[in-house]
Amino acid sequence: MKHFDIIKPEELSDNPFRLIGKDWTLITAGTIDAYNTMTASWGGLGILWNKPAATVYVRPTRHTYEFMEKHGEFTLSFFSEEYRSALNFCGSKSGRDYDKALETGLSPMAFGSSVAFEQARLVLLCKKIYFQDMDSRNFLDDGAEKFYPAKDYHRIYIGEVLKIFKE
Repeated sequence: MKHFDIIKPEELSDNPFRLIGKDWTLITAGTIDAYNTMTASWGGLGILWNKPAATVYVRPTRHTYEFMEKHGEFTLSFFSEEYRSALNFCGSKSGRDYDKALETGLSPMAFGSSVAFEQARLVLLCKKIYFQDMDSRNFLDDGAEKFYPAKDYHRIYIGEVLKIFKE
């Protein structure tokens, strides 16, 4: 099994805009025996209630949503560019229909009480501390509604970053 070093949030040198918006991440929730993962290119990193925090958005129509609701921890896995096709697959196929790890060759590992992947170069282990459902009545951006043709507005989860694992 791959060895990861644990770093402090202040030691993270990656640009969060690139990390999430360009490189993408896998949001994973569940246990090593039953989990699901999905690709995300929306999210944020920062501080909430004096804690390092990660914000993720999951539509209730996604299979990962069920796992996010059931479990208290989730992970964000970040990869080098060579795994772009795996991220594409995990973002376009449902875990209801595919074993994403089997299909992509990713190797799941337990991180805390959650799951991430051995091939990741960076993993954030997060504990859910807040959630809220998006309400389209609160959209201030005129273009936001175009992202929701099915009216399946995201649930926002904020997780305290418990540990950061770096290869």
